Amino acid sequence: MFSSMRSSSPHPALVFAAIFFAISLLHLPVLHLPYFWDEAGYYVPSARDLLLTGSLIPHTTISNAHPPLVLAWVALWWKCFGYAPQVARSAMLLVSAFSLLGLFRLAQRAANTEVALAATACTALYPVFFAQSSLVQVDLAAAGLTFWGLHAYLEGRFGRVALWFSFAVLAKETAILGPAALAGWEILRWLAGHGRWCRLWYDSGAVSGPRFARFLALCIPALPLAAWYGYHYSRTGYVFGNPEFFRYNVAGTLNPLRFLLALLLRLWQSLGYMHLWLLTGAMALLMLVRPVKDGDEARPRIAVPVQFVFYIVIAAYVVVMALIGGAVLARYLLPVVPLVIVVAVSTLRRRLRHWKPAIVVVGAAFILAWFWNPPYGFSPEDNLAYRDYVVLHQDAESFLEASYPIARVLTAWPASDELSRPWLGYTTRPMQVVRIEDFSLEQVVSAADARQHFDVAMVFSTKYEPPHPLLRRWQRWTELKHRFFGYERDLPAAAAAQILGGHIVFSETRKGQRVAVIEMEKTEILDARVSQPHASQHAMRVSSPAR
Repeated sequence: MFSSMRSSSPHPALVFAAIFFAISLLHLPVLHLPYFWDEAGYYVPSARDLLLTGSLIPHTTISNAHPPLVLAWVALWWKCFGYAPQVARSAMLLVSAFSLLGLFRLAQRAANTEVALAATACTALYPVFFAQSSLVQVDLAAAGLTFWGLHAYLEGRFGRVALWFSFAVLAKETAILGPAALAGWEILRWLAGHGRWCRLWYDSGAVSGPRFARFLALCIPALPLAAWYGYHYSRTGYVFGNPEFFRYNVAGTLNPLRFLLALLLRLWQSLGYMHLWLLTGAMALLMLVRPVKDGDEARPRIAVPVQFVFYIVIAAYVVVMALIGGAVLARYLLPVVPLVIVVAVSTLRRRLRHWKPAIVVVGAAFILAWFWNPPYGFSPEDNLAYRDYVVLHQDAESFLEASYPIARVLTAWPASDELSRPWLGYTTRPMQVVRIEDFSLEQVVSAADARQHFDVAMVFSTKYEPPHPLLRRWQRWTELKHRFFGYERDLPAAAAAQILGGHIVFSETRKGQRVAVIEMEKTEILDARVSQPHASQHAMRVSSPAR
């Protein structure tokens, strides 16, 4: 049946080459950028440690126990082509192209080539996927390998199921959710037997192969993950990352009200975030419309058993990612949002005669969301707002290096690492840093009491603050964010300068983000010709762990 659902298919190598060329062209303006946020705080230092020492456990940053597959891939590229942001970002674009090829094959298997092409294009243009495609982070790689695992699962190739999902969990530990959810699904199918109500689970031969082989293949990926955690424990003395990382991402999130709020956020990220609502909303409305007929037959849908496979994986990620994870980041759902896109595109094709123009409109809306920031707080890594952040910090830190080369700089993470680690790409030499956790009133007042320890301050927006917040009148939401999601309001630069006893000597803003340099009143501008001592960091308070 499935063969009749497919139209002629281009060769996978040709599809991969076309995808890589297209996304490389789109990312050319950002390939040279220094590393951003969690890249600078964890992933790049970890990959660099692997490159320089061969150690799978980082030593220039605290280990978070993330498996090393992606970091080893980036280190390999640095080894072959040199240490540079362009090299690392090109390596990640290859991962992105391979992930999109996996999604294309999966959508083609589930539906047909037309749906596969449209869904792959929409996913590549979806702002979160697009922004993550060139960043040195691990979620996109885990998503792509999950797509390949799902494709093998539908094909009944269980050796490949075990292989792809094993690679996925070695890219990121949370990728175990895919095979674990499907293993639970297999158990549920076995317990349900062959009653009338569950026939939809079995029709069409959509998920083929012996039941035990399917279940065993889905259990195997737990073994390499367990081996990695065993190795990590033997080297560090803890299993799931350092204690602060575990508290922030697991122990500190187990609250019923927080879970409910996070679940609502996860559902929004899965179905509506960054203009995704245009696609899912159209899908919901078209469910009220009869399928389009080509000749005497209605256009086919994705087989119900395949849809169940998608839905069980989506549900597992939405629920578990609402339960754990200190920061409710959209990138954590990259393994499942493309599945939503595949189902939605298939529905549009089935129920809308002129569905291709609708897909063009959705793609245009996604591209708009690259540049347009929503009227609520979001992570800058979800669109090209991360570029604005990087450019702001480049400008401010270049000014600091030129004007205050031996000054002690008060700032917060990740700027503290950007200033003290030239290999992150922001400065040419290390600067002395005094670090605070953020720029909330409490932290700035605390820093003012110790102003003798620093000469200048670099303050910046640690989160995106829209000029006209959608929920600005709902004070309760701000309180809940502060209680459950670590939200702290950054002081304006002028207020920080007044509290610290200084004046602003540099200031720049870009689309809701800002940065400023504050010179303390008693600080004299230091001669740039003075020799530069070794940089150091004095941490007034430990900053939040990398995610």
